[in-house]
Amino acid sequence: MVHDDSRPAPVGPRRRIELDGAEALRLLGSVSLGRIVFTRHALPTVRPVNHVLDGGDIVIRTHEGAALTSRTERAGGPGVVVAYEADAIDPHTHLGWSVVVTGYARLVTDPEDLARCRRLVRPWVDQAMDQVMDQAVRIRPDLVTGILLTADGHDTPAGV
Repeated sequence: MVHDDSRPAPVGPRRRIELDGAEALRLLGSVSLGRIVFTRHALPTVRPVNHVLDGGDIVIRTHEGAALTSRTERAGGPGVVVAYEADAIDPHTHLGWSVVVTGYARLVTDPEDLARCRRLVRPWVDQAMDQVMDQAVRIRPDLVTGILLTADGHDTPAGV
């Protein structure tokens, strides 16, 4: 059996702390990448995306042919139900946090708001000629949950 000394020593007992909505959103806003979950062909679909928080809403960029774009474009009423998840968890100690937001996603159609969203969110993937990330989706949080995983006796994990 090979022992890897480059890995940190195991963390002792862990504690799970439920976060309030405000703290969960603050942590979500501290990172730029997350995952959006929506329904496509009656099945859950997950896409990695980058985001910003804007007035309590999560804003992401997308392109004209994207499944999420077409779903939100056709949505009436409050929009399309989605989940959004972001986290920061240390791969060695498994300490960190995870936040899940459930809410309604709507395509940004107001020209001024769309221009503003384009300035706020820079797409994390290279743009192909046929997939210019010129659309934006705004997610209005309805339910915000989060957990913090800490070493027993600590209020925050290292790096949070």
